[in-house]
Amino acid sequence: MIGKLRGIVDAVGESHCIIDVNGVGYEVQASLRALRNMVVGEEITLTIDTHVREDAIRLYGFASEVERTWFRTLQIVQGVGAKVALAALGVLGPQDLATAIALGDWAAVEQTPGVGKKLAQRIISELKDKAPALSVAGLNVPSQGKGGQGSASDTEAGDSAASEAISALCNLGYQPVQASQAVAAAMQELGADADTANLIRRGLKELAR
Repeated sequence: MIGKLRGIVDAVGESHCIIDVNGVGYEVQASLRALRNMVVGEEITLTIDTHVREDAIRLYGFASEVERTWFRTLQIVQGVGAKVALAALGVLGPQDLATAIALGDWAAVEQTPGVGKKLAQRIISELKDKAPALSVAGLNVPSQGKGGQGSASDTEAGDSAASEAISALCNLGYQPVQASQAVAAAMQELGADADTANLIRRGLKELAR
């Protein structure tokens, strides 16, 4: 099974890219968010989820391990397949998705193509206990090539600040779900670029209510 690819972006389509690895072109399905950060001719590293079926082998590529984990986790919800999970990660990044679930914001999840109100609510309901752990796991390292490094780094920085704030609140004795909800509320008020210290302070105020 293929778990990671490092190579040159050979082509970028509407829902996939071709990664040239030592002369072999791999077709990789990716989210719109990931595809927008790719530049033809630039080197890139993708974490891969391999799906093997009787009639095809599909490769799904992600900028980080936590994004792949979200892709897998979304699919435990009835009615969510690989296509919908990938679309969700194209609309909402891992931390945005965790925030929406923590706040019960099914309307944000409903923005995903192919997801209606009932399915969005089911995603919120079934993943509310898993989102905090995935948020804390979001302390990942950017793996985009230099062409898309700027926006990827900004996203990773925001994810890390939120993850560190959640982890800190958990270390103070708060339950993961409580900590995740508090940090999600803090991010809504302070913005996605808020640093860890401010998220912790605002999160503590939220928990003190």
